[in-house]
Amino acid sequence: MKKLFIDNEYITLTQFLKIESFIGSGGEAKYFLAEEKVYLNGILENRRGKKLYDGDVIEILGEKYIISNEN
Repeated sequence: MKKLFIDNEYITLTQFLKIESFIGSGGEAKYFLAEEKVYLNGILENRRGKKLYDGDVIEILGEKYIISNEN
């Protein structure tokens, strides 16, 4: 499982997709989420503005990521 460190209370799903290079710009998020299955804490998620908090687990394209605000 990969860790993504954040320095804010949360990031959006679109920000996560950009940081991890799944998309090149925020405008691509809608189309990416329509084509690929993204799970947030085991539940299918397609809202690009969904807030991701410390401890949230995202599964996408066979990879798991955990959001952490602690270094």
